[in-house]
Amino acid sequence: MSSPSDSRLTPDLAAKFAGIALGHVTREYPNKLDHVLEDPADARGPRDLHPIFFGSFDWHSCVHGYWLLATLLRREPGIPQARAIRALFDDAFTADKVAGEVAYLARPSSRGFERPYGWGWLLKLQAELMAHDAPWAATHQPLAEAFAQRFQDFLPKASYPIRTGVHSSTAFAIALAQDYAAARGDAALSALFTDKCRAWYLADRDAPAWEPSGDEFLSATLMEAECLRRLLPAAEFAAWFADFLPRAARRQPASLFTPATVSDRSDGKIAHLDGLNFSRAWCWRELAAALPAGDPLAAVAEATAREHLAASLPHVAGDYMGEHWLASFALLALTAGEVVG
Repeated sequence: MSSPSDSRLTPDLAAKFAGIALGHVTREYPNKLDHVLEDPADARGPRDLHPIFFGSFDWHSCVHGYWLLATLLRREPGIPQARAIRALFDDAFTADKVAGEVAYLARPSSRGFERPYGWGWLLKLQAELMAHDAPWAATHQPLAEAFAQRFQDFLPKASYPIRTGVHSSTAFAIALAQDYAAARGDAALSALFTDKCRAWYLADRDAPAWEPSGDEFLSATLMEAECLRRLLPAAEFAAWFADFLPRAARRQPASLFTPATVSDRSDGKIAHLDGLNFSRAWCWRELAAALPAGDPLAAVAEATAREHLAASLPHVAGDYMGEHWLASFALLALTAGEVVG
């Protein structure tokens, strides 16, 4: 796929990632639906249920496949796939198809659909579409508003965080959704995220980092920190983080600095561990960029990010169990900590 020494996005990697995503965002099968049947008429196929996000094995992977393509198009507009991406988006983001996705959410049994992982990714996609000089974001906005409302309805009654390294992670979903709140200038949504995360996480100290479990693609520990980094004032976050991982500059807890081993990339759950390596690299780079000048952890964090990238970047493609989603997480890691216009 690429050289293990690669640690930042290049035009060549962008083209390779775009080719991968174009190969799966409209691939309907195989498909793992998150779908509750209310009656026999609900036994329908992915494209019928989801006019836009029917590919990529599952709905949320299709959403972030579109995010990947939109991000690559903005950052590397000269890639050979640029025309194909624009044509795909012009076909996908129409009023009728967006209305179809919104209608699916109105089903009584769709109340918990993709909560919270898909919610966060859908809003992350919308934040990216807003950065393009195209009608896509305006057309897609009703779906984004529907998912923003889901956060507004759910978070006030969510008494506890979900501290996992998989799709149920509340920290991951809110970190992504905050990008949308910031792009929209939605102060009320940002305040909701901030107040809830303060209540959930601010008292945490000396994280033990008992990870990874055998099918995680997120670091529960680092994801909590990255979520708070996005929400708290810089000085407050720095003080909290120093207490949360007080021995990080000495590479402790060691689990956070050791890339995960992936024993079988054809197993969809075990393949999650490549995603863990990418998400740790992403978090370490973002956290390092927020550290005070001269903090010794910065160099340790960057070295750790490179080690995790080297472990999994050669395996973004090869088996569909990873290929339908891993490039998105690799892109997060490759671009983390940058200031991109």
